[in-house]
This record gives sequence, structure tokens and C-alpha cells, in this order.
Amino acid sequence: MRDMKTVELEMRLPYREKGAVLAKILRGISGRVKSVHVLPPDHRGVSEVRLELSESDPESLRERLKKMIKNGGFSLRIIAGT
Repeated sequence: MRDMKTVELEMRLPYREKGAVLAKILRGISGRVKSVHVLPPDHRGVSEVRLELSESDPESLRERLKKMIKNGGFSLRIIAGT
């Protein structure tokens, strides 16, 4: 078994699509989420969502997210782990 890393996922999503995208993402990573921060949309209608989660393979997660998030952007960084 691989070592679990604590990963911070920061996403910028259109407000109207936020729920659908989050539902897809959370279906795949449920049980590993440590914290969630959802910020209100800015003047352009873009919401920011920050997730802290445990992940054994961050690169695999990055590839899955690229397929899911079409309108918006994300960053993924390892904040703890080896």
C-alpha cells in the first residue's frame, strides 16, 4: 500500500456549474476529505473551492480532474507526506 499524502486542491469554477462538478469529484474521493472551504462567487460569477484530502496518488488525481473540470481551473499541491 502506498503512503497517503495530504493534498490541497484549489478550484475556480463557474458558479452555475459548481454543484455538478463537485458532485462528480466528491463521488470519487469520498471518505478522504479532511476539510472543505467554499467561497462566494466573485463579480464575474466564479466560485473558489478548497479541499484538503488524503490521497495516495496525486498524479492520478490530477489526470482525473483534467477530464472533469472543463470550464474552470484547479491547482493541486502536496502539503504533507512523503
